[in-house]
Amino acid sequence: MLGRGSLLAYLIHMTVRIVEIHRVLKPTGSFYLHCDPTASHYLKLVLDAVFCGQGGDFLNEIIWKRTSSHSSARRWGPAHDNILLYAKTQNYIWNDVFLAHSSAHLGSKYSTKDKHDNFMAADLTGAELRTGDSGKPWRDFDPSKLGRHWAVPRKVPEDRVDLEGWSDLTTQQKLDRLDDAGLIYWPKKKDGFPRFKRYLNAGAPIQSVVTDIPPINSQAQERLNYPTQKPEALLERIIKASSNEGDVVLDAYCGCGTTVAVAQRLNRQWIGIDITYQSISLILKRFQDTYKDRWPEIEANIQLDGVPRDLESAMALANRKDDKTRKEFEKWAVLTYSRNQARINEKKGADGGIDGIAYFLKDKDENGKAIFQVKSRPGARADLATLNSDRLREKAEFGFLICTSLPTKPMRDEIAAAGKYRHPLLDREDDRLQVITVAELFDRPGHPGKRLDLPMARADAVKSARAAGDEDRQIGLL
Repeated sequence: MLGRGSLLAYLIHMTVRIVEIHRVLKPTGSFYLHCDPTASHYLKLVLDAVFCGQGGDFLNEIIWKRTSSHSSARRWGPAHDNILLYAKTQNYIWNDVFLAHSSAHLGSKYSTKDKHDNFMAADLTGAELRTGDSGKPWRDFDPSKLGRHWAVPRKVPEDRVDLEGWSDLTTQQKLDRLDDAGLIYWPKKKDGFPRFKRYLNAGAPIQSVVTDIPPINSQAQERLNYPTQKPEALLERIIKASSNEGDVVLDAYCGCGTTVAVAQRLNRQWIGIDITYQSISLILKRFQDTYKDRWPEIEANIQLDGVPRDLESAMALANRKDDKTRKEFEKWAVLTYSRNQARINEKKGADGGIDGIAYFLKDKDENGKAIFQVKSRPGARADLATLNSDRLREKAEFGFLICTSLPTKPMRDEIAAAGKYRHPLLDREDDRLQVITVAELFDRPGHPGKRLDLPMARADAVKSARAAGDEDRQIGLL
């Protein structure tokens, strides 16, 4: 039915998930779908059918200019992504979010100040002649001589203007009240028309074209090298606009966790879903790095579903028939043992026996390396011999084998033959080859789960763990 094209398969995949997202969305909820121009028009048809046909509404197509320039042969440079915004009902939450004024704008427009604040002298007239009272003179100023009419601002400071019977007043009476409230600016020039004092406010309301949030640059502190990572500023704007503190934010493709990280910071509850444990581990480490002092409290409130809780569930994951699912067992084992600080080897096919890599500092200028291999069966001497060979080839100081059994006598002999590593700066020796059982990764009464203990371990190396193979780019569909 799908033929050779992957676009239809992708749309079917997305349609099922959009229907389910609509089902769990509260009546006051909104749905943002971030996509690129490759599939945005097809996705909008799906969203219109699901949301608009059930009392919802299409609110915006938001354009995010994600790069300043993009070289492209024989076409306009693609520099933007699309964000489609839908509401489940007409009773959706909306909070005004304002963009801070630029310093240049403040200096040029709000340079005049009175006892209240800086203000801009805004025009009190509008284009074209009018025959009603808005076209008549006020205090010897006749807008018709300029081919214009009086245009009283729709919004005035309610704490300064007497608004009693406001809608029944003539234009001239409204102008009198504005003047009584000190909201009319009188130019020093005799022929200068009176103007309205527009005071500096919180900023300009957010617009559907976002040009002030650049993509994450290579040196940004929040950068995790995840292919689909979005800037926190973009998610902060979205979450502030469409939710209140205490509300639940759901990201059904949470990737490296930008949405849930921002939701946590903005005091929202959150749910993140991803198919790969590497994403989950990256999110946990992101929280751990961000909230060093509060991490135990935050971790205690995080509920993980689909992650092995005991040996039985770990082996169930390891023995799944699907190759990709079995790979998740390897990722889980390496990342759990390494405290989410190892890099996963994502290479397909022969991996040389290496499932992950971790780093430590030998001195201020040189890194040491540790490699990991995972087996969903009992280990054997041959496994350690192969691991040691891989360790020597990779010029690594350590090799860790995670398997389902304690080391046998031949395996202990192999460990002894590989020798020990002495850290050049520390009074410490460690076996170059080590064996960890899957059962040892879990907490037991009086025995916390076993974890990696590298000398001077580097906790920042995981930032280079590009999650290649996990992205679902629409551009690859065509």
